[in-house]
Amino acid sequence: MKIIVSSQIPLKAKKKLAQFGEVLFLDKQAFLYDSIASHPDIYFCQIENQLVVAPNIPNEWETWLLKNEVSYQKGISNLQEKYPQTAHYNAVVTSEFLIHNLKVTDASIFEISKIRNEIHVNQAYTRCNLVPLNKDHFITSDKGIEKRLKLHLKKVLYIDPFQIRLAGQKNGFFGGCCGIFEDKLFLSGNLSSLRESKELINFTSSLSIEIIELSNEPMMDVGSVLFLKSGC
Repeated sequence: MKIIVSSQIPLKAKKKLAQFGEVLFLDKQAFLYDSIASHPDIYFCQIENQLVVAPNIPNEWETWLLKNEVSYQKGISNLQEKYPQTAHYNAVVTSEFLIHNLKVTDASIFEISKIRNEIHVNQAYTRCNLVPLNKDHFITSDKGIEKRLKLHLKKVLYIDPFQIRLAGQKNGFFGGCCGIFEDKLFLSGNLSSLRESKELINFTSSLSIEIIELSNEPMMDVGSVLFLKSGC
């Protein structure tokens, strides 16, 4: 398994993730503002087991993708310092939907996702705020996204974002604390730091999804954890 995560994730989380596969730790890039400058979900949009990547990622990241046989396609839109030019790749793509602020979505994501139904949401940091557990169950920290998905008859658990840490910001987002791989939900911090911990346990348990806490620290927005199979 191949894993992409921010270099800012706690040390214990780094060591734990290394037990699951080969890890690319992203360093901060100067062309983005500091709070999100190492976040995977800013640079990469995951569509099943492939990535759409921003064309201005560092050469060493692309070398890592090639070396580890990760399937990827370069997008068209360069990332730039200010929102919403930071959010071109922060979409959520499931087997059924492309969910994003469709005004800022990179054209390559539309092309790869064209068989899917499109859901427009105002929050362009969609992946930061949304974790799909399967085609019908989602966790979000954005009320607007929650409302839109419920209109499509999806089951949605809301997590208050104001308990999520993000350096330089008043709060982070729950989706940025998470990575999902098969039947495991990885969390950047301690589940008990969330007021909704019992609801989250019940929600995931009903789907036979195991929660893995990567550290004992309070929940921290690290820009998601991406999991991929190589050579596919």
